[in-house]
Amino acid sequence: MPRIYWGNVLAWLLAAFFLVGAYGNTFVTGEIAADYARWGYPESFHYLTAFLEFMAAVMLILRPLRLYGSLLGSVVMLAAVGTVMFHGEYTHGVPPFVVLSVCVLVAILTVRSSPSPQHRS
Repeated sequence: MPRIYWGNVLAWLLAAFFLVGAYGNTFVTGEIAADYARWGYPESFHYLTAFLEFMAAVMLILRPLRLYGSLLGSVVMLAAVGTVMFHGEYTHGVPPFVVLSVCVLVAILTVRSSPSPQHRS
């Protein structure tokens, strides 16, 4: 039976989350656009968010870039947590905080699974 590496599973699930997020931020609903406006972001800011989420997803899928993808995803989620906390929407901070935690976990698992520099050839 093949061994399952949970770091890969988490990274792929995280990539799927960011792909869905990128799609949702590319084609925003009126409600999401109103959220961005309420938070004081420019009208087209959601495109930047979508791009960053898409890049995080791609990097998470590609094993050599996985650490960078998890770090980029962490920055995006940290910005989301910071935004809702700053605006007093504390319950809205829970989902991005959970995703931020998964990003950090993927980063840790990626570093731990990398061969040490002295063993590389």
